[in-house]
Amino acid sequence: MKAWKSLIVFLIVVFAVALIGATAKPDAWYAGLQKPAFNPPNWLFAPVWTILYIAMAIAAWRVYVRRGFDASLALWSLQLALNAAWSPLFFDLHAIPLALVDIALLLLAVAATAWLFFRRNRVAGGLMLPYAAWVALATLLTYSIWRLNPNGAA
Repeated sequence: MKAWKSLIVFLIVVFAVALIGATAKPDAWYAGLQKPAFNPPNWLFAPVWTILYIAMAIAAWRVYVRRGFDASLALWSLQLALNAAWSPLFFDLHAIPLALVDIALLLLAVAATAWLFFRRNRVAGGLMLPYAAWVALATLLTYSIWRLNPNGAA
């Protein structure tokens, strides 16, 4: 039963981060930006992120149950902080260059976390791969928006 309670804690933590991101929403500024052709439709972001947050929580929980809180979970926590920072940087502050730096660091942290998780629990590492792929796409998207909007607006 203790293991299941810790899963609930991990779910609460990731959805607290999701809530931070959800408070920073696209607005008229974002609508006015030029976006690359591969920009996903806005309706896709919420369901994708929901699935990814659940997978992140389960991955961290699997490592925690096996190893306790170790360096891989410290790195997982760092990537969550970087994740939480992106939406406010981009949508609230309109700081595209800072958001780009943040998401590039996030991508590195997610990749390193996935690698460490694989070494501790293959399923946990595998659960991080869709997240890594989505963050790679988001990094490319952020970079492309920055390049298409050098002054931060259309």
